[in-house]
Amino acid sequence: MTYKAASNVPFTITTPLYYVNDLPHIGSAYPTIAADAIARFHRLQGRPTLFITGSDEHGQKIQRKAESLGRTPKEHCDQIVEGFTLLWERLGIRYDRFIRTTDERHAAIVEEFFQRVWDNGDIYINQQKGWYCVSCEEFKEERDLIGDHHCAIHVNQQAEWRDEENYFFRLSKYQKALEKLYQEHPTFILPESRRNEVLNFVEQGLRDFSISRINVDWGFPVPVNPQHTIYVWFDALLGYITALLEPDQEPTLANALSKWYPINTHLIGKDILRFHAVYWPAMLMSAGLPLPDRIFGHGFLIRDGVKMGKSMGNVIDPVALVDRYGSDAVRYYFLKEIEFGRDGMFDETRFVNILNADLANDLGNLLNRTLRMAHKYCGGKVPAVPGDSISGENPLKAAGVGLCDRAHKAYSALAFSVACNEILTLVRMGNKYIDDQAPWTLYKQGNQAAVEQVLYVVLESVRLAAYLLSPIIPGVSTAIYRQLGYAVDFSNAPLLDQASTAPNHDDWGILSANQPLADPHPVFQKLELSGDPSP
Repeated sequence: MTYKAASNVPFTITTPLYYVNDLPHIGSAYPTIAADAIARFHRLQGRPTLFITGSDEHGQKIQRKAESLGRTPKEHCDQIVEGFTLLWERLGIRYDRFIRTTDERHAAIVEEFFQRVWDNGDIYINQQKGWYCVSCEEFKEERDLIGDHHCAIHVNQQAEWRDEENYFFRLSKYQKALEKLYQEHPTFILPESRRNEVLNFVEQGLRDFSISRINVDWGFPVPVNPQHTIYVWFDALLGYITALLEPDQEPTLANALSKWYPINTHLIGKDILRFHAVYWPAMLMSAGLPLPDRIFGHGFLIRDGVKMGKSMGNVIDPVALVDRYGSDAVRYYFLKEIEFGRDGMFDETRFVNILNADLANDLGNLLNRTLRMAHKYCGGKVPAVPGDSISGENPLKAAGVGLCDRAHKAYSALAFSVACNEILTLVRMGNKYIDDQAPWTLYKQGNQAAVEQVLYVVLESVRLAAYLLSPIIPGVSTAIYRQLGYAVDFSNAPLLDQASTAPNHDDWGILSANQPLADPHPVFQKLELSGDPSP
């Protein structure tokens, strides 16, 4: 039986809310592509799906950045947010909600949530002394710092010493509750390496953390003391809840939680794991709200031996990369070649070689050569072979039937590289099968029935591969489907709980006999190396 998630249960997935101190780079695009692929996968199954992304726009870092550029913080945020939305469009990202933490409705949600936690006795005022990383917007413990009090994440930035009055959240109160959560729900934090990081951190003892700042104007005032500004992270995490509101709903927690909550999956970078896997569930516990199903911390993208980042000057411009190679190429490489959850390196030569081998040669060439034979030997139609008449011992059918289950499980586990490799295995089997069976020779021998069976099983295997790859490469999958005679647009995936525009083609043997085929042409043009894509 094919593995499928419950199709009537809403599925909600989020990217981080990106900090808009600067334009997006490939490190921001990476989890957004992954979230888009998972959302597309669930929509393909007919499951009501909400995909949230957005921007985190408050805090001292943005205030200082805007001042240095002669802009107001809001002017700065507006400009940078436009850069994000334009990039998502270029990458074919089909999000349902883009939440900005400067939205008026978000202020109401933050205030109501703060009041709940305050009423529960989990907020108090005290003096904060310690080292503060402005780039992280976080006080750092000594164990988080490297030589001469530099941040271990922003290694070229020295932390600042602070001694100020702050409001604190009683994180220490939730030590045992969090330990119980991690023990009873081992998949709450994934992958296993991230879970182990959090367990090690929590086992050392949790300290209350400050949730307000003074001398920072850019943010929401603390409801009980407007001289303080709510800490950017406390504010930003609540953006996930604000984004759940329908456009015409009054901004209350009750309304926000009415349909799409709890959130199924938060995709985040491992550098913000602590906020999502420790602070966030404790805050939700304090407010009496259900917890998300899982926090998945993906790895870093590495270049020149260190994490890509604006502060390191080693980032790749995703706009330039898409302009040179296309969105499907970028989406495919980063999800197929980097195991999601582990650090991964970008190498442009490998990028070009992988795309040419997998999409131009293996997949594209198999479709092209088979279509040409179908036009020549079968009158330009799908061979007159019912899919259910193919023996289960046929190697392509046997592999295809099992592939559906394996691909579904891989997508559900965010194992994109596994899904791609499983699917490409079927494609490569198709190339070997058509070479071994030699339909051109069978045709010369007058064995039309054998010709049609060979061409049918290959075309059907290509169709299934395209269908299962459509969450990752919707453009290529659309081109394949259209050449097979379907009026389908995987690129324009439906949003929210609309019915999918694509047919339910989740099993092997769906291709209809005698369906007219389009003229063959390359579905993925071979790439040529064109230089370093960095700015």
